[in-house]
Amino acid sequence: MEEEEEAIGLLDKVLEDEDVFLLEECELGTPTSPGSGSPFLVAVKVEAGKGLEMRKLVLSGFLASEEIYINQLEALLLPMKPLKATATTSQPVLTIQQIETIFYKIQDIYEIHKEFYDNLCPKVQQWDSQVTMGHLFQKLASQLGVYKAFVDNYKVALETAEKCSQSNNQFQKISEELKVKGPKDSKDSHTSVTMEALLYKPIDRVTRSTLVLHDLLKHTPVDHPDYPLLQDALRISQNFLSSINEDIDPRRTAVTTPKGETRQLVKDGFLVEVSESSRKLRHVFLFTDVLLCAKLKKASAGKHQQYDCKWYIPLADLVFPSPEESEASPQVHPFPDHELEDMKMKISALKSEIQKEKANKGQSRAIERLKKKMFENEFLLLLNSPTIPFRIHNRNGKSYLFLLSSDYERSEWREAIQKLQKKDLQAFVLSSVELQVLTGSCFKLRTVHNIPVTSNKDDDESPGLYGFLHVIVHSAKGFKQSANLYCTLEVDSFGYFVSKAKTRVFRDTAEPKWDEEFEIELEGSQSLRILCYEKCYDKTKVNKDNNEIVDKIMGKGQIQLDPQTVETKNWHTDVIEMNGIKVEFSMKFTSRDMSLKRTPSKKQTGVFGVKISVVTKRERSKVPYIVRQCVEEVEKRGIEEVGIYRISGVATDIQALKAVFDANNKDILLMLSDMDINAIAGTLKLYFRELPEPLLTDRLYPAFMEGIALSDPAAKENCMMHLLRSLPDPNLITFLFLLEHLKRVAEKEPINKMSLHNLATVFGPTLLRPSEVESKAHVTSAADIWSHDVMAQVQVLLYYLQHPPISFAELKRNTLYFSTDV
Repeated sequence: MEEEEEAIGLLDKVLEDEDVFLLEECELGTPTSPGSGSPFLVAVKVEAGKGLEMRKLVLSGFLASEEIYINQLEALLLPMKPLKATATTSQPVLTIQQIETIFYKIQDIYEIHKEFYDNLCPKVQQWDSQVTMGHLFQKLASQLGVYKAFVDNYKVALETAEKCSQSNNQFQKISEELKVKGPKDSKDSHTSVTMEALLYKPIDRVTRSTLVLHDLLKHTPVDHPDYPLLQDALRISQNFLSSINEDIDPRRTAVTTPKGETRQLVKDGFLVEVSESSRKLRHVFLFTDVLLCAKLKKASAGKHQQYDCKWYIPLADLVFPSPEESEASPQVHPFPDHELEDMKMKISALKSEIQKEKANKGQSRAIERLKKKMFENEFLLLLNSPTIPFRIHNRNGKSYLFLLSSDYERSEWREAIQKLQKKDLQAFVLSSVELQVLTGSCFKLRTVHNIPVTSNKDDDESPGLYGFLHVIVHSAKGFKQSANLYCTLEVDSFGYFVSKAKTRVFRDTAEPKWDEEFEIELEGSQSLRILCYEKCYDKTKVNKDNNEIVDKIMGKGQIQLDPQTVETKNWHTDVIEMNGIKVEFSMKFTSRDMSLKRTPSKKQTGVFGVKISVVTKRERSKVPYIVRQCVEEVEKRGIEEVGIYRISGVATDIQALKAVFDANNKDILLMLSDMDINAIAGTLKLYFRELPEPLLTDRLYPAFMEGIALSDPAAKENCMMHLLRSLPDPNLITFLFLLEHLKRVAEKEPINKMSLHNLATVFGPTLLRPSEVESKAHVTSAADIWSHDVMAQVQVLLYYLQHPPISFAELKRNTLYFSTDV
């Protein structure tokens, strides 16, 4: 029944009249016709602007799926004749009336599609620029009345088939294993499908045909003779779908509630539950009157997958304990950051290997093996990365604890439950049979089919953006009363969301105007979230799970980072609406290869963009003044700040500090003491990023990459220490000074949540990055830059951070056991 849910999702898209692009019409595992091509090829051809080629590709894919559909209708009709023949004998399997009810209009639908296929097939096979086929689609749309009759009878047909199966073993055997012929070029001659699944196919088909019309219109010039015909066919199809939407949505025919109303599925998704002090991945289902937590059972051979109910809470009995009321969580050891980063490294490396195999037309078995490994690592990351507690309690018994990766999800689940709780709900207890029926319906009703990992995504899905997103949070309107307000920004990375920036708190206002700019590093990100909070200063409201005061979410919103919109040099201004609140923001994006370009300062009097040796010589210092002052300020009042160095500072504050340091202004110290600590941390990062060459130098970059890859610990130690000795003295002394500072920051990890690994992730790519020449020679795509270079840069810095203290004098005094070429 999986096609049912997929079709519902597609139907929703069509009815919303979205700009849907569905190229591969065939079901999973069914090869498209030779002309359909891979999604990657399709993307390339779109870029080349071959509209006619795209039309052919869309039609080829559709034609292949039309062949499958006709075979499915044939399989459904196959038992009809023998059943009719026995109906007039003394031992009928079914009565004539039952046969007509079950197979109502199937013959008519088959004939319509067979004629359509026979007319379209030669046009696609003998393709040229003059081909027209709009009239075929228009005719198909004009015959949708047959589908209306089918839909009106659909529910009765299913019920009749079910009753007949229960009362007649012969019919049950027939309906459980109908043989569907495979496509002409398929190795599979037949597949077995149930009658129930086949009876759903016509409903599924009309939805998919409508999506193909969207695609054809998108790639048909307005002046083409097909354009008005396709437009007309789409209009008819959409009107038809709107009229039958209520009838064909199986979510509306779920199990009934104790009050006799239809129990509908409102929301479902995968969440990490803490159970018996360990993390378990659960599929959670929110129905109109009950929350059900389930686990997917391993399917035995030949059987459908099923859910196993772990627990349920009627919404009438569900309460959210306030953070200060909740007991401290059962001891769940957080996964070490370095292990999470290792998983990310493995995932990135496996992604690259899969891409290489595909590019070299490698064996599908090898690709499947790599995909399996990638799934295992992504699954572990998904299970072990969430840290935000979401606790729910049954007023008659137990509490349950989930861990989420973002406050956004926690808020979504809480709001959805609270909205349902406003209705007049009754408490109840489900009998074992009722629970079995409800759990059984989960598989059919679920809207989230796959664990949210990239190995479950299609190859043609966007790999996301790699580089820097500049976001200005301007202002917000729509608050009902004055409050202390701030916003946080989150982006997705490796399948979960990470908080990247936070505005200052704007006090006692209903119209905050932040006008704060942030620079956010993206690692394959596809979405930006903005969350608006009311700051709570009441120290009694502490969450026992993580010792943090809980601020109230006022609103939240999410936007897709569309590369075409974002990748322009100009700022793109937008408004995000959340619970009646409107937040205005602007953004622009700098790709990672652009960010590698270092522009030396034209003025040698400043410090930004000036060689470190020039600055230290001018200042007569061993470590640049800017580095010493920023480090001192962070250690004085920022060392316990959550996310220090990870959370972006306000760009205008950072630019102001940059100007003051460049001018060597006397007011530097006064300005530093007044400035937000994240801006000071951001200024230090910016200084290192704008050096004409990275702190660990362009010349030594390849050697650092080779050194960190050595397997033998002694050889690695020898090489890594030799490389430090090879640095110019100002670079080396500054690097060792920064290392000791970062180690002191990491000592406060229980409070600031910044481990050595987190700090290496922030600073590694800034202190050590390839020169532009090096980068161009080795890199093929933005994702490759991330996987090949950044992970290694993080590992280099982490090596030195985890190393016992390194003294400049000791380092210079020690000699090598053997020479290492640099």
